[in-house]
Amino acid sequence: STSKTELLFLDDGYLREINAMVIEAKDDNVILDKTIFYFHSGGQPADTGKIINGKEEYNIIDVRKIDGKIWHKLDRPGLIAGSNVECQLDWERRYKLMRSHTAIHLICALLEAGENVMITGNQIGEDKTRVDFDLEKCDREKITGYIDRANHIIENGGKIRHYSMAREEALKMHGLFKLKNVLPKSLDVLRIVEIENVDRQADGGTHVHDLREIGKIELLKIDNKGKNNRRVYFKVV
Repeated sequence: STSKTELLFLDDGYLREINAMVIEAKDDNVILDKTIFYFHSGGQPADTGKIINGKEEYNIIDVRKIDGKIWHKLDRPGLIAGSNVECQLDWERRYKLMRSHTAIHLICALLEAGENVMITGNQIGEDKTRVDFDLEKCDREKITGYIDRANHIIENGGKIRHYSMAREEALKMHGLFKLKNVLPKSLDVLRIVEIENVDRQADGGTHVHDLREIGKIELLKIDNKGKNNRRVYFKVV
């Protein structure tokens, strides 16, 4: 069998449990025929959770894409190819990451429109999330203003949807690429995530269905990382 894993989280980020089959096993790493576990990519950390085989439970401690294959790293070896398993996502953690990820898109859309800046990096976390901007002048008051606007938009809600678009078509459109130089050359079809009336961008991560689910964005701190590099930390509550 080919070691191609169906990435179920791309279509439905709310799936919490599935049955799957192990199609490749190597010590404490396995490849599944389908997965709900997001692999570390684009500033969004890998999911955690459990794989259950009969009475045996294995904790997922990392998920990585290596040479096109999705490897789930377990806390111990024991699973073999051909095993039918039950997969359970650590949903509380994932949902926090989804809310934070959608919050990043919202903040970045407002900053891009208001300041014409590019995002140079981001790292989503459970307790805090950071976004780096190439912004020359930046004071706390200005960023606080953007966070307040974001929270106002969140209160009013807005649908988030995703769809596919041909790479050539996407490249002609303004604003689909918020991050500097991150688009792999190999992708012919891109996944576009759109926040109703606010933003759309090429993105492979998981997001909530409606802005209201974010809750509230709380600004934690702003770091000056040298010329034109500002790092903003926030959390969702």
